[in-house]
Amino acid sequence: MFDAIVLEKDSGGATQAAISHLDTKRLPPGNVTVRVEFSTINYKDALAITGKAPVVRKFPMVPGIDFAGVVEHSDDERFRPGDAVILNGWGVGETHWGGLSQRVRVNGDWLVPLPAGMSARQAMSIGTAGYTAMLCVNALERHGLRPDSGDVLVTGANGGVGTIAIALLAQRGYTVTASTGRLAESTYLTALGAARVIDRATLSQAGKPLQKECWAGAVDCVGSHTLANVCASMKYRGLVAACGLAQGIDFPASVAPFILRGVTLLGIDSVYAPRAERVEAWERLAKELPVSVLAANTTEISLAQACAAAADLISGKIRGRLVVNVGG
Repeated sequence: MFDAIVLEKDSGGATQAAISHLDTKRLPPGNVTVRVEFSTINYKDALAITGKAPVVRKFPMVPGIDFAGVVEHSDDERFRPGDAVILNGWGVGETHWGGLSQRVRVNGDWLVPLPAGMSARQAMSIGTAGYTAMLCVNALERHGLRPDSGDVLVTGANGGVGTIAIALLAQRGYTVTASTGRLAESTYLTALGAARVIDRATLSQAGKPLQKECWAGAVDCVGSHTLANVCASMKYRGLVAACGLAQGIDFPASVAPFILRGVTLLGIDSVYAPRAERVEAWERLAKELPVSVLAANTTEISLAQACAAAADLISGKIRGRLVVNVGG
């Protein structure tokens, strides 16, 4: 038996979330069973738990798009009982039971080894948000961004992706500007490595299709008008890594930045990213992200507190990362 958050639809179509005590026989198909130690509450998890968006494709569902734990049983020759593993994405928490559970059963293709020297708690303090931030930075650098290219903008700077992106970029020597709706957190953002903090209102409204050249690179976690304005204010041949939609899924932009300034918009998908890119991202996170950043960036909660925390995350009350001690 194990505990898990289970999402159900009530008679009115609303999502109901509660902790249930389940038999392992109810676990979905898979060739590796993992005892979960830590999971997280990401924005997508919060949408699923609160029912604010149709994240979940079928019910009942256990949310949680990532987890870290220890293999208990494996029919996959790459994994043995006792191996420490991480999972991000692959539809867990959406179409396949996810990580806000003391036990999971998944496809071994979805797992990557926990890097040496990294604990399960540290891995989930980084979580899908931090892993996505690393994918963004790697993509920008693969396309030629360097610290001497110019300033780099990070939008949604107080969120899980934004905070880790700032820390990673600053650690690599970039001059980072953080865009946030919570200017009271400016001291925190500068402590992470931001050289400057700006109000998100300067980017969140409809703007001109081509604006003053400001940024050599950008990590956008917001979408909508913000992403359009970011693209419009990139320097010649600037690079934008887009990974989020906190403001909206729309993109009310023009082709002007792309055909007049040669701007490149890089889409970052963390859900189905190739295994080699995942392993590279986690290895670099283990080596490059200061442990002090994780300590300052993380709030630990219990499985019983996760549903309430999801509502707070949607309301913009959470700074940084929420790590869930699953207690499996």
